[in-house]
Amino acid sequence: MSEKSVSLGLATAVFPAHTPYPMEGQAEKKTIRLEAPVKGMHCAACQARIERVLAKTPGVREVAVNLAAETMAVEYDPDALSPQAIAKAVADLGFSLEQPPDENELLLDIGGMHCAACQARIERVLAKTPGVREVQVNLANNTGRVVHDPALVSPRAVKEAIAGLGFTAHTRTSGRDAQEAKRREALARLLAMRREVGLAFVFVVPLFIISMGHMFGLPLPAALDPMTAPLAFASAQCLLTLPIVWIGRRFYFQGFPALLRRAPNMDSLVAVGTGAALVYSLWQLVEIALGIDAVARAHDLYFETTGVLLALISLGKYLEARAKLKTSSAIEKLMEMTPDTAVLVTDEGEREVSIEDVEPGDRLLVRPGTRLPVDGVVVSGRSSVDESMLTGESMPVAKEPGAAVTGGTMNQSGALTIEAARVGADTTLARIVEMVRRAQGSKAPIAGLADRVSYYFVPIVMALALASGLAWLAAGAEFTFALRIFIAVLVIACPCAMGLAVPTSLMVGMGRGAQAGVLIKSGEALQAAEGVRAVVFDKTGTLTRGRPEVSRLSPARGISDDELLALAASAEVGSEHPLAAAVVRAARDKGLALAQAEDFLSLPGRGVTARVNGREVAVGNDEFVRERISGDQDAGFDEAAADEIAATGGTPVHVAVDGQAAGIIGVSDVLKDEAPAVVRELSRMGLSVVMLTGDATATAQAVARQAGISRVTARVLPERKAQEVQTLQAEGLSVAMIGDGVNDAPALAQADVGLAMGTGLDVAVEAGDIVLMRGELHGVVTALALSRAVMRNIRQNLFWAFGYNVLGIPVAMGVLHVFGGPTLNPMIAGTAMALSSVSVVSNALRLRLFKPPAMEAASAPTAPEAA
Repeated sequence: MSEKSVSLGLATAVFPAHTPYPMEGQAEKKTIRLEAPVKGMHCAACQARIERVLAKTPGVREVAVNLAAETMAVEYDPDALSPQAIAKAVADLGFSLEQPPDENELLLDIGGMHCAACQARIERVLAKTPGVREVQVNLANNTGRVVHDPALVSPRAVKEAIAGLGFTAHTRTSGRDAQEAKRREALARLLAMRREVGLAFVFVVPLFIISMGHMFGLPLPAALDPMTAPLAFASAQCLLTLPIVWIGRRFYFQGFPALLRRAPNMDSLVAVGTGAALVYSLWQLVEIALGIDAVARAHDLYFETTGVLLALISLGKYLEARAKLKTSSAIEKLMEMTPDTAVLVTDEGEREVSIEDVEPGDRLLVRPGTRLPVDGVVVSGRSSVDESMLTGESMPVAKEPGAAVTGGTMNQSGALTIEAARVGADTTLARIVEMVRRAQGSKAPIAGLADRVSYYFVPIVMALALASGLAWLAAGAEFTFALRIFIAVLVIACPCAMGLAVPTSLMVGMGRGAQAGVLIKSGEALQAAEGVRAVVFDKTGTLTRGRPEVSRLSPARGISDDELLALAASAEVGSEHPLAAAVVRAARDKGLALAQAEDFLSLPGRGVTARVNGREVAVGNDEFVRERISGDQDAGFDEAAADEIAATGGTPVHVAVDGQAAGIIGVSDVLKDEAPAVVRELSRMGLSVVMLTGDATATAQAVARQAGISRVTARVLPERKAQEVQTLQAEGLSVAMIGDGVNDAPALAQADVGLAMGTGLDVAVEAGDIVLMRGELHGVVTALALSRAVMRNIRQNLFWAFGYNVLGIPVAMGVLHVFGGPTLNPMIAGTAMALSSVSVVSNALRLRLFKPPAMEAASAPTAPEAA
């Protein structure tokens, strides 16, 4: 059973998607989702070990570790496990889990403290503040930790209380700036790596010249010549190698402990390989110093192998880290849309506050040329707002008092005063960012093979390296030859490439999708979208504009247009159906007085009945209304008018009063302009396009003809749409359902991939696997094309990662040499290993250039003039 998650701050409660309430006698299973960064991972073997061990931990229901993002998501039973226990289990494996702060915990940077009295005063005053449960102030690092009850005291109130004592207080790495803090940390780590690589190459270049230069015709001074000064020759190499070993010491400090824990990783391979070369060379140096066959042993040193390997692998890790840093650029660009501060309007005047301090109900001033800080409602002022980041619509939207506004959009022409409605993690933009981040941390089914192989990869490589070295010794090869084979096998193997192949592509692809207005909620959904073979569209609000208008009035004899419209609208006032809304809107636009309806009854997909001014009124489709007509069922209906309405894509709404036909109201919902072009593009992609609608067959066929859809199923009640999707699946087709995410929820859930239409996140998107933020049909093509591009990119990465190891390891073992071919120099093997991860990440970064397929604009017919 698939699961949907509901955000609860930093933790997440997960409930089954199709059974929102437990069945009678069945206990509801509680599940908490914990997401947190993991430090200390270096390759796919690390990722696989964490997943394998935690998956076997009692209480853990699901665990997914993302090597590229360095994060872990765990779903667990809170009655059986705690976050602290999970963190300890991770720590026991040699890694560290950074537990996020409690949602009621406020971390502060406090300025102005000079002594213990300052610290004590802050703690004493805050401790007496209603709603503050715990206070800890650290004088040494000028920080504070406050656990509070949000219902009694807000973070802003806590900071104002500290400010009232003469100190300053700022939120420390909370919510919004956590991503920026992580990026700063990554940049600092990257700069440190660059310095280390640069310093390593300062020693590597002379080391390589001394050890290998004479092979390329570069003369050495007599004082370093191995023939005349073997000890100086060996000592110089040793002195140049030791600083490189110290610079690359993390390979040993992390690789050997992992080996001792019987969980070897890539660092273990490097540590054992270069360590073996270093120990052998040091032993040779000792014998040279003792005068034992000094000249011969001077030609049998592997210092340069150790030094060059460590330098090249460090360079590869630096290039990999630099490339990985770019995979989260999409999230960073989204987060940059929210300003850091807001102008708070109070009775005392205006003042600038941190965006973290804005609370629901606050009044904020938004000046021209600035972005709106939070979601809210305009209370004064008029302006135009650029909402293209959400809607894709380049034309600014006029805003006046009462209009809703979204944080991150750009105010253009005039000043606005807004009342904050959703702040912090609840804003539309923050929810989008969170959805993208969570999706980027998810796994695609295609990653399963790489994960399984990664778990056993390093031990198998170590066994192969040892076996190949011993085999060459047994075959009569010299020890130095066997050692070179042993080292080459260890350093050419690269589990990193396998671990990065899938998550890097997912991160870049999903981030690019968010920029294009397509939110893909999981790796599983993205992979399923690639396999789609049939696309099912709901009609109303999906293929059409979703705002039907009355286009024709055809009353029966003795009834006027206004009387027909007023009776129908009075009966329809209580209905939420789009067609009913059109009838009511038309009556009000004409200034007709609507009566209070009694005994209202709605039958979804059929119509409504009500008593209006003592008269029984039935409004709905022809079958529903005819059932309520006494005598001759055809009497009073203008069938020609009904046919004409249906033929032009409109819907004939039948009306009966007191058991007699009263007339027909034509309601037309205009096809979206882009619909024909989208249908053509989907067909070009080899997909079958189907339309489902509850409308009459003639109406459905007319709309389908305009859109270019050949397969139509009409008169489908909402509850039957899921059955129609099942019918297509029974034909062997993988189905994508596109709907509004509310009435179509069962069909969206039944489909292999559900695409929910809507603007931003203000629709019920939980049933959909993919959210089309801009509410445009182009998003369907973008989503399906992006899924194909990402999956193609993933397969390229996996092919390279597996192919590289499958081909490289046998060559390193000396298979070619058996048939008279060359052996693989360990330095070349190390270079190939370093570049393999870089190539995988670089290939994934190409997805940042993805562009949705270009489609010709096709104008759809407009609605007929209202009669």
